Parts: sequence; structure tokens; C-alpha cells
Amino acid sequence: MIRPMLSVAFFVTLVLPAFSAELTKPSILFIMVDDLGKEWISCYGAEGIETPAIDKLAATGMKFNNAWCMPQCTPTRVTLLTGQYPFRHGWINHWDVPRWGAGGHFDAKRNTTYANVLRDAGYTTCAAGKWQIDDFRVEPDAMNEAGFDDWCMWTGFESLNPPSANRYWNAYINTKAEGSRTHKGKFGPDVYCDYLIDFIGKHKHKPMLLYYPMALTHGPLTTTPDNKDVKDQRRLFAGMVRYTDKLVGKLVSAIEDAGIRENTIIIFTTDNGTGGNSNTRLGRVVQGGKAKMSEQNGTAMPFIVNCPGAVPSGVVTNALIDFTDILPTFAELGGGKLPMSRAVDGKSFAPLLLDKAEDGPRKGIMSMGGGPATLRDGRVVPKLVYDDRVLREKRFKLWVDADRRPIKLFDLIADPWEEQNLIDSKDAAAMAARERLAAVALSFPEKDGAPIYDKTPPQKWDKK
Repeated sequence: MIRPMLSVAFFVTLVLPAFSAELTKPSILFIMVDDLGKEWISCYGAEGIETPAIDKLAATGMKFNNAWCMPQCTPTRVTLLTGQYPFRHGWINHWDVPRWGAGGHFDAKRNTTYANVLRDAGYTTCAAGKWQIDDFRVEPDAMNEAGFDDWCMWTGFESLNPPSANRYWNAYINTKAEGSRTHKGKFGPDVYCDYLIDFIGKHKHKPMLLYYPMALTHGPLTTTPDNKDVKDQRRLFAGMVRYTDKLVGKLVSAIEDAGIRENTIIIFTTDNGTGGNSNTRLGRVVQGGKAKMSEQNGTAMPFIVNCPGAVPSGVVTNALIDFTDILPTFAELGGGKLPMSRAVDGKSFAPLLLDKAEDGPRKGIMSMGGGPATLRDGRVVPKLVYDDRVLREKRFKLWVDADRRPIKLFDLIADPWEEQNLIDSKDAAAMAARERLAAVALSFPEKDGAPIYDKTPPQKWDKK
């Protein structure tokens, strides 16, 4: 049986509305940009940049204000795949599997993925973009085991293989048909996008899961086919953002051309905050917040859902969701079954998306994880026994340190930029929130879990 989520009353509303969707096995396009916060998306108040394709999805769909990722790449990617918080799945810190090895990897045989859930429900599945949690040299079938029928992936920089560092120009890409090779003269983001478009054309008469974890906008800074002569760093990054938007628009057009736009749910989000590049948002200069748990640049990411005729148009919601919710939401949308042998911490917000509920199912959300993992006794393990984390309700947000102590409390309604720490406040509402959220934090295990995997065979490039 699925183990119940700790402090379930905090994470779930007491009554969930009935749900009966008109859509029948909708196709799902899940777009996730790499390292990009709200301060670079114009419909979220970004200044000096235009993202018209993304803005159109928001204007004709549902835009979330309070969607939480995990602070960094690996925790986010494993969380959304499994529907589990990092303290449970164990990938609390970042670990470049192809680069650092040591036998550690995302083991789909020991973990659930939403792709397997939907494939079991009759979906045909494809992923294109960045993976980085397996090494295809020793796991050539990793993508299939994770639930994908087809793929076009940059595995990540493979140790002792210099060409594999290229995710952009002369991209080193692994596909099901060809294995890994350099696409000489090609811009990687075009290759990934075109692969998905080709897949859509071939499978448009079937329900599809399309996972697009983009290579953009992660460093290194690069030119794109639209700005090959630019050298200024800020203009380079802005060009990467604009090209991201262009590819989003290209995919939406492909779905329209395939005649499946009204039966395809498009989700646009990012994996964590921007990696160092600042921009102005809502009149404030916002520094990129990758690996941080601050609200405006680190955890609350752009999150937009669009499907004409099914997802209501022009809605801005303050519903609380986090990335554990992706798996159960996809399962409900596609008629999939949640795994009976493994815990799922997330809650489906499908009723909210399809206008069957006024709010999401959660009272609270959580984010945790960042920095590098470590090796202990030959295995990848969390750096800390108990990783610091943040928890929030609609109004208040609590920061908890590695000693499980509450250290910061903010009223996000009155203080959305987290400038006034209320941890010692005598205000009755603040005191009650501190006690309530601290109790939730204390209900978690005293020791975070470690990644669950069977080690891959030792290789010459493994980290010692």
C-alpha cells in the first residue's frame, strides 16, 4: 500500500471535489526550462524582455503564482518523476551521474516515474532535452526503463568524453535509434525540439506524453541561430531566453498543425531559479536564485497550463502546488494508476486545471535540496543528515535549518519579498503559524533518506 504522507492534514484540504473530466486521455506536453526564474518571463512581470509565446499560453490558460520546485536540478528532476519529496527518494543534493558516476544513478527499476504510469495507461511517450541522472554508456536502456518509448537526450557531460560537454552547438545527443553522437554544426535545442515535432507527427492519433526538459537556459552562455554575432554576456543570456520562447511557440504550432491542440494539455515551467543572471521584475532588480529557497527567485517558479476548451482561459491562481504533484496529476488526467508499492507524496490538481474545483488540494507545500551530494561507503548519499527546508501555507512561510530549528518566518501576503523575519514576533497569527509549521517539520523523519539504486558496474571514469 501507499504509505500516507506525514502530516497529511497540512498538505491536503479536508474535502476534495468530485472530478469528471470531459477530456479522454489528453496528450500532455510538459515543458521544463533549465535555470530560469520568473524575473525573465514577461507575463510574470519581467522587464526588458519579451516572451510572447509563453505569455500567450498564460493569457489563454491558467497561470500559477505559487508553484514550488526544489532549489536545484537533481532534486527537482527526481521529485517530479517520482511524486516524492527528496527526503524520501534520497536525491536531496545535486549529482552529475555521467560526470561523477560511482555507480549512482536514477534507478527506474527501484523507483516509479510518471512516464511509466502513463505508458501503462496506454500512452506513447517521448522525451527530448536534458537528462543527467543516468549514464547512457553503462545504461543504454535507461530512458526506456524510465518509461519513454523514444528519446533524444543530452545525457550530461560524460567524464573523460570531451565532446559530450556540448549541449548547444555541435551537440552530443543520444537517441534510441543511433545511440550517442555529435550533431556537427547543429544547435542542440533545435535538434531536441525537432525530434519532438517529428514524434508528434508520427503519433498524433494516439495519446502522447511529451517530456521536454530543455537544455536552455543553463550555462555556458551561448549564441543561438538568431544572434550568432552577440558577445555581451547579458545580451547572450537574453538571446537564450528569447530562443526558449521561440521553441515553445514552435511546439505549440506543431500541435496545432497536427490537429490535436484541443486535446493536448501544455504545461510550461522551469526546474529552479536563474543561474546567476539578474533582471528587473515588478520594479525590483532580482538576482538569479538557483539553489536558493527564497520565494521570488528560488522556489516559486513560472507554471502555466493551457488547453483550449478544457483549461479555463485567462485565469491566475494562487493555489499551492509543488513538483511532487506532477505524477498524481498526470495519472488522473491520463487514467493511470498510482503505484501501490511506493509512497506518493504529491496530490493531483487535475480538478483545478479542468475547472472542477476552485482551489488546489493542498493547504501547504515544501521545498528542499541543494548543493552537491557526497560519497560514503561507495554510495551517493545526502551531504547532511537532515537538509534545511522551507514550508508554506497560503500566508506564512517557515524556514527550518539542518538542526530542525525554525529560523525564519515570513508573511508572504504582506511581505512577498521576505524582508521582515517574524520568527520572534508576538503577533498571534504569526505565533500560531510558527507553531503549526514547525510541528509539520518535526513530523518528518529525523534522518533524510538516501538514493535507492542498484549500483552500475565500476567504470574507469567513476569518481573515487
